Parts: sequence; C-alpha cells; structure tokens
Amino acid sequence: MLRTSSARLLAITLSSCAALAAPAPAGAEDTEPAVVVNGTFVSPKVTPGQNWERLTIDGWDGPGLLSAGRANHPRGYQAAFLASPDSATPLSTRLRAVRAGATVTLTWDDNPDTCVGKGVARRSYTVSVAGDANQPGAFATNEPTGRANWFIGRSYSFTAAEDSPRVTFSFDASNPTPSCQPSITDVAARQTAPTAPPKGATDPCSGGTAGGSQCADVGGAEEEIAKCPATDRDCLAAVTGDGQQTEDGIDQQTTAVQDFGDIPREESPDAAAQGLCPLSNALTDGLPPSSMVIPPSQWGPC
Repeated sequence: MLRTSSARLLAITLSSCAALAAPAPAGAEDTEPAVVVNGTFVSPKVTPGQNWERLTIDGWDGPGLLSAGRANHPRGYQAAFLASPDSATPLSTRLRAVRAGATVTLTWDDNPDTCVGKGVARRSYTVSVAGDANQPGAFATNEPTGRANWFIGRSYSFTAAEDSPRVTFSFDASNPTPSCQPSITDVAARQTAPTAPPKGATDPCSGGTAGGSQCADVGGAEEEIAKCPATDRDCLAAVTGDGQQTEDGIDQQTTAVQDFGDIPREESPDAAAQGLCPLSNALTDGLPPSSMVIPPSQWGPC
C-alpha cells in the first residue's frame, strides 16, 4: 500500500492553492512604504553661513548638499546636488526593506538651481536601477530662472532585481554649463511586495529530487488520495498513515523536557552566595557600622 508523509501531502495541497492565486497586475499601485534613509537630506547640516558643502551624506553616496537657504525648497528642506558629469561618485542610495521582485515607485522633487540663469536649457539627468528590464528614466528640471524653480513630485517605477536595490541619479554630460548641477530632495518610495507561495509550499519532490527514494511513491499516493471522499478519515489514513510516528516523537520531546526539569542542581542560590562572602568581608573588614550605608545585619547570607 502506498504511504507518504503528512508534511509531503500538505506541501502538495499548499502548492496547488498557491497556483490559483493571481499575481498583482503590472502597473498596480504601490501602497506599502519602502525605507529611504535621509530622504530630505537633513543630515548632516550644512555649516551655517555656507550655501553648499562637499561632504558625506548620511545614507547616501554623492558629492554634497545645498543649505536650506540655497535650496529654497517650499518645505524648507536641504537638497543634494547631482555629481558633475566627470565625477566618479554619482548621487545614489539603497532602498531598505525592499525585496527582489517587488514593484517600487520612487518619488522626489528637483530644481535646476539658482546658479543657472534664464535662457539656459532645462537641466537633464537620469535615474537608474539594476535589472535588465529597468530602463533608466530620463528627466529634465523646470526651466532655469536664476532662482529656485522646484518641480514637486517626480516619479520613477521599476521592479527590484535585487534586495535593497541601489537607485542612482546621474547628471547628464550633455548639459550646458555643467558646473551648475541640478538638485533633488524629499525622496520617498512605496512598493508592492513580490508575490510568492507560502513558506514551506515548495514541492519537495520537484527538480533534481524527483527521482529520490523518498519521492518514488508520491505519484501513486496522489492518485489514491484523489479516490478518497473528503470526509472519509479511514480512507485517507490508509494512504497517509495514522500519524503515530509523529505523535510518538512529540511524546519523546515532552518527556525529555520533563526529565531536564527534574535534574537536581548541585547547590542553591544562597549557598552560591556564601562563596562570595570572603571577598565582601575582606573589603569591609575594620570599617565601623557608621561608615556603611547598609548595616551588615541586612547583608543577607554574609
């Protein structure tokens, strides 16, 4: 008679149920938050009196920051400027708590910066992330006016090809006056987690393990189970077994825990404390009671 384990049959059942679950449609709204460290570039703070500084940005790689006064963002944020075209360190960060396969929507604000006067073309830059299916996003700021001219709410969507994907903002080398870099701030992200079968639902007899001895009778067992009415426990037990081995294992573990609790200990806590008394007595020997915050009578076993 064919027999297989309860765990194996449960895996088959869960796998079948998972196959009925439809994946989220492409372009579905990303609703769960994803972590963008220091997305408003509050840290570190630009030195008072300075418009900008080349410094290490917490949570980011990049050239440096604009002060809140220089950035002149509507919400008063500092901003990060994009690296000049010849820089080896473009502005980038990793999105924490994002798993491979998640769809992600990144949002931010951009500004051509005050150093770019009127009549200059919009400042162009790209946003890129790893993954063959993720084409870089091409963006251009609002028209330069010689003062802050923020665009609020840029967005770029992609499917994460790795855990904690790295997002990179790159200043386009084709820009005129490359010494004036655009800046960004208020970077945020939302995601839709990847769909996956429940943990443990993977078929243990798929792939290279299908020919193993433990899986040899699986196909026949499935056919036998299909013949059993759903309410006939005796019929199912005839194929899967009555679970006695599992119950015996639980009994053995319970007995082992009880036996461990019954082991006598070598000495009580009070007896162990007595071993520390010589040290305590040596430190206080010769001191009058008036010099002690707690009288010796309250020292317990010592």
